[in-house]
Amino acid sequence: MNWTENIFQEFIDALQTAMDENEFERIATRATHGLGFRWFAYLSIVDSSLKLISSYPKSWTNRYLRRCYHRRDPVVLRARAEHAIFTWGASSGSIRPRDPEQSRFFEEATQFGIKSGITVPIRAGFGRMAAFTVATDDALMEPDVLLATSNDTVQLLALYFHTHLRGHPAANVTPPDARTLSQRERQCLAWAALGKTVSETAVLVGITARTVAFHLENARRKLDAVSIAHCVALAIRRRLLP
Repeated sequence: MNWTENIFQEFIDALQTAMDENEFERIATRATHGLGFRWFAYLSIVDSSLKLISSYPKSWTNRYLRRCYHRRDPVVLRARAEHAIFTWGASSGSIRPRDPEQSRFFEEATQFGIKSGITVPIRAGFGRMAAFTVATDDALMEPDVLLATSNDTVQLLALYFHTHLRGHPAANVTPPDARTLSQRERQCLAWAALGKTVSETAVLVGITARTVAFHLENARRKLDAVSIAHCVALAIRRRLLP
């Protein structure tokens, strides 16, 4: 697999066991960084209810929600009207400021470091909509160039994120237990139980050492262990390892 396929595979593996919005945010943030972007944002509007899960600066998202910017955000307005992936930015991309209000909006976002990005509109039916965005604070990054290299991956991230989030609303989720361990997490734990290091496990499983560490940390957190060694002991005791 190439690097984008590795990022996507790790993303969908982690989504299988995401239990709340904080985990969805953490998983999407990791994939976003892997693709070379700084932030992601998922916005869903159902009737008058708005949901925003984002890694943007909290000062910006708080301001955005408080001032109901979704009603004038040109990115959201376009996502409402179209279904094709598009780029945007204050000085580049397929969305540029068209009036003073939009110029002020982009200028304000830029003050928080948000300069340009890529957005995937998601049609939900009956007037409902969602949009998944990856964004950058690097003025030298051209969204159109990034789109050419990561178009398919960004669209897949958006659709998988939306589908899993809608299928696992936080209100209906039970606390994580042993059954939430993914196959990859069990596999990495099994090699750890045999004394393999993160680097050795990476070679054996065919993934990066960073990804092995990610899965081990997920398993540790889910089993409420204080260390990886403690996590391995708990997994063995509960007969969770293959």
